[in-house]
Amino acid sequence: MKIRRAEINRSCAKPDQFPETRRPEFAFLGRSNVGKSSLLNALVQRKQLARTSSTPGKTRMIHFFEVDVDARELMLVDLPGYGWARVSRKERASWQQLVEGYLEDRDALRVAILLQDLRRDISEDETLLLDWLAERGIEALVVLTKGDKLKPMRRAKRAKELKAQLGERSVPILLTSSQAKQGIYELWKVLRDRL
Repeated sequence: MKIRRAEINRSCAKPDQFPETRRPEFAFLGRSNVGKSSLLNALVQRKQLARTSSTPGKTRMIHFFEVDVDARELMLVDLPGYGWARVSRKERASWQQLVEGYLEDRDALRVAILLQDLRRDISEDETLLLDWLAERGIEALVVLTKGDKLKPMRRAKRAKELKAQLGERSVPILLTSSQAKQGIYELWKVLRDRL
């Protein structure tokens, strides 16, 4: 797999700023500090395309990244994180409106990719989000991040536990590690199958 180009298209604080494009889009969402920026950088084989931060909640806009991979064009979309950010309720409500507006009204959206830290239990935030996506007919994928933080036996057991926490929801789960580059090829395969 060859990444020929990866660059930011734009960052948007309002829906009327979203780019007009025919590129298929793949949205990445999840709790603040789940490793979205690190995973996006690992996918495009760049160190600083998506900005990483030790301060949770730094992504406050929707970032659109243009990517050309194996002569195919697509857009990776980084949505604001939720949960840990120390912001006002008003700002949090505006983020929610921005994210829901994107997810509901974006014809180019192929899959919503929910990131989940392998070491953390799935919370009501995640289950409500998956149900919300299902109600709107938006395909979802759960990507477990930070797989390198656990030993292999514990990693496999933990993935099973998280699958069980999802209950009856038939959402595919993929285990990744941005540091060890684990699951990156498999995630690309999922994306390319939906182009």
